[in-house]
Amino acid sequence: MNAVASQAVQDSVLLIEQVEPHRKQEIARVQACAVWGLEAALISVEADVANGMPTFSVVGLPDTAVSEARERVRAAVRNSGFEFPLRRIVVNLAPAERRKEGTGFDLAIALAILRASGQLKTNVDGLCLGELSLDGTLRPIRGVMLRVLHARDHGIRSALLPAENAPEAAALGCDSIPLSSLSEAVEHLDRRVRIPPAPIPAAAGDPEYEVDLADIAGQETPKRALEIAAAGGHNLLLIGPPGTGKTMLARAFPSILPPLEPDEVLAVSSIHSVAGLTDPHRPLLTARPFRSPHHTASRLALVGGGVPPRPGEVSLAHGGALFLDEVAEFPTRVLETLREPLEEGAITISRAGSVATYPARFTLIAAQNPCPCGRSGDPEAQCECLPDAIARYRARVSGPVLDRIDMRVGVPRISYKQIGDHRPRERSTEVRRRVVRARAAMRERFHGTPRRCNAEMTKREVEKYCELDGRTEDLFSAAVTASRMSARGYHRVLRVARTVADLSGEERITYEHVALALLLRGQM
Repeated sequence: MNAVASQAVQDSVLLIEQVEPHRKQEIARVQACAVWGLEAALISVEADVANGMPTFSVVGLPDTAVSEARERVRAAVRNSGFEFPLRRIVVNLAPAERRKEGTGFDLAIALAILRASGQLKTNVDGLCLGELSLDGTLRPIRGVMLRVLHARDHGIRSALLPAENAPEAAALGCDSIPLSSLSEAVEHLDRRVRIPPAPIPAAAGDPEYEVDLADIAGQETPKRALEIAAAGGHNLLLIGPPGTGKTMLARAFPSILPPLEPDEVLAVSSIHSVAGLTDPHRPLLTARPFRSPHHTASRLALVGGGVPPRPGEVSLAHGGALFLDEVAEFPTRVLETLREPLEEGAITISRAGSVATYPARFTLIAAQNPCPCGRSGDPEAQCECLPDAIARYRARVSGPVLDRIDMRVGVPRISYKQIGDHRPRERSTEVRRRVVRARAAMRERFHGTPRRCNAEMTKREVEKYCELDGRTEDLFSAAVTASRMSARGYHRVLRVARTVADLSGEERITYEHVALALLLRGQM
């Protein structure tokens, strides 16, 4: 039986070769793009359809999702009314030195095979991205904005995309052809049907904020701390009994943040595109992100991960704020993962066969009760917690994490008189004007460097821009000695003092600026 089967296979091969004995082999090439974290690279999808035993292989370090494209492409080509070649098909994803991940290569592979087999009459120009269903329809993929940006930087100004992804490319000024199926892509390329590029999405208007600072009665010190945090990018911990307005203060924080700069818009929008969180109607984010994960969030959800690696909350908050309400309720192991992003402004996720680095430059706003019952230090309520229970509760936020928080501010209970005071309060728009002016001073100070705010200053820049006079130096020295402040805390206090001076419009740091910075860190 083996000999008979072998002879049948050889006869089949000879029959195929006799049908087209002199067919000129043509290798078709279609451009796609791969992503690893926020790194992208153009991928040339090469297809060779040759005489021989009918096989279909994909080479070039494909992951499981790319390898499974063989079955999706085979069914999609056949169910779209085309003939899937019964020949030896080899698809190469070049360059082959890095693993290709995800389902975004389906459309490019299918078009390359149709071109190599002569069913597509024209060459495919531009970028081709999309996942194929078995019936030939196109499904959206993640990370289109990042891929299109990379292709645009390399001279590719057009793209064939699923209709749901087309607005992302159109927002970047690319000729984005919205497609619903493989057959529609072939008809457009062969010029049997002309599909116009997707229109540029309408720009988002001014964001509407959930809470305004004017909605919060009293709490002038925490409000001042929020203003300093927004201007300088400093981390802030709010500590107080339940019901004093800690969460409301944090929710008002986005309303005083400065607008995103143009390059920040692309960076922030690209991260959300990779995470699959882009609004198809307004793909470019204009408001700074504000992320608020629940205290049951896992390490994977907070810092990212998975296969392939996806951005977590710290990266989705890049350029904006990460709010951890009831921070002491987060598992200690989860909070410890914040050390690297808080210090470096980035997070690297390593998995078997893949490494991804995501930016994570955010402002941390955390809130917690002073003890398990929440009444410790409250003059109007009696705390029932034992001293060791209070110590264990506060130790849930470890010393290394706490040391990376620039300001630790108490949020006391406000009186009935303060609650009922309806006199006009300062609105967020007025505070934001001061924040924008301070950021402009920082932008001028750090011109030519990647730094945008005082919280990002290096040690050398702290020494250059945070000089103290004799009287101020004596105050700072006494506070550092008395509190046994770490070197990290020393530099963080100086950065906060620099921001206080910028908000006041002053060139030099004064005694009052350092005193306020020490007070807000809880060192006075």
